[in-house]
Amino acid sequence: MPQKKEIYSVSILSKEIKALLEKRYPYIWIYGEISNLRVPSSGHCYFTLKDSASQINAVIFRGQVSRLKFRLHDGLTITGLCRLSLYEPRGTYQLIFEFMEPQGTGALQLAFEQLKQKLSEEGLFAEKAKKNLPTLPRRIALVTSPTGAVVHDMMTTFARRFPVAELLVVPVSVQGELASAELAEAISTLNRHKAVDLIIIARGGGSLEDLAPFNSELLARSIFASTIPIVSAVGHETDYTISDFTADLRAPTPTAAATLSVPDQSQLRHDLSVIQARMQFALKQQIEGAQLRLQRAFDRLVDPRKKIYDHRLRLDELTQRMNRSIMGAIDTRRDAAQWRRDRLKAASPMSRVELERHTCQGLATRLTLALHTTLFKLRGKLQGLDQSLRALSPEGVLERGYSIIRRTTDGELITRASQVQHSDALDIVLADGVVETLVQRKKDGKKTI
Repeated sequence: MPQKKEIYSVSILSKEIKALLEKRYPYIWIYGEISNLRVPSSGHCYFTLKDSASQINAVIFRGQVSRLKFRLHDGLTITGLCRLSLYEPRGTYQLIFEFMEPQGTGALQLAFEQLKQKLSEEGLFAEKAKKNLPTLPRRIALVTSPTGAVVHDMMTTFARRFPVAELLVVPVSVQGELASAELAEAISTLNRHKAVDLIIIARGGGSLEDLAPFNSELLARSIFASTIPIVSAVGHETDYTISDFTADLRAPTPTAAATLSVPDQSQLRHDLSVIQARMQFALKQQIEGAQLRLQRAFDRLVDPRKKIYDHRLRLDELTQRMNRSIMGAIDTRRDAAQWRRDRLKAASPMSRVELERHTCQGLATRLTLALHTTLFKLRGKLQGLDQSLRALSPEGVLERGYSIIRRTTDGELITRASQVQHSDALDIVLADGVVETLVQRKKDGKKTI
């Protein structure tokens, strides 16, 4: 009897392949080059891990990414611990990383270089952002571990060079995961309370892992934000940390930081002695010069009373000259005023008005006479014209026995017999009224009609 065929669904086959892969390769170490890196909003990093002949999909989840000491980027060759799994929805297998570190260089060193480049591009290392250290700091904060040789050496140096400075030791951890946060908090607190004039963060030498807190971005930004000048004294002279680049001054050692932060009291005393001697010499020179100038001025000084007498005589002379000048000016102006008064009187408007009044009166008399003569002539001429007009007017003609005949019906003026017919009604206009008549007959030449 033939054996029954086993038929897989795609999902079942994918699950079995996934189980085989995860059982065969639970955890493996692998190295390769990162390419096609993608970081979506979830924070997981998806990329392709490849070598010269092959490639495979890979992912490292956000939790593991946050524990890395460096940033992933395309072209980075890494060695990592991962497990092989199958992504069932697509049927593709991929590497899921739990840990990785750069190939050929340590993770801390790579993280250091990456952070250094990032902060440098943001301007945290710029010289223009550096603050000047106070010349004579009165209070200095030592942010370091309270135990060990670092604090002792620094306090000894301060006591020898500048014992008047008050030292405030701020105890913090300088190693371990919490150290960078404690250092940043100490700087923030000192700035908040304005408690000191200068801050020194310090620790002794150590490996790159030991100095890791001083290479943190949190501490670097806290140093940059500080309004109080900060000196970084971390490790030995050959050690460089991010805090060294960000601080206002980098000291090669903690002892050197103490030396650079305060002046030497013996040198100050010497400088003060030199300054005092120079001041005394300069003051002596000034006094001697002032005495010499005073003596010369005294020698040139004239008795003030004589000066007063001379000025009094000069004042009297000037007063007399001023009075004469004023009186002369007054006389000159008085004569000019009298001359103008005479000219004004001669050209007085009242004289001109009187003369013009006489002229106007003569002209008015002549005008009246001419007007009467003209009116008399015009009145005679008007009477003659009136008489002529009356003689020619219709009323005058009627008064002389003439009449005006008009047809009653249409008012036509009758001047000829041919204009009327038998039985026409006529109006005869006389000087004293109108006579209405009716034509019964008329003569046309010698014929009576």
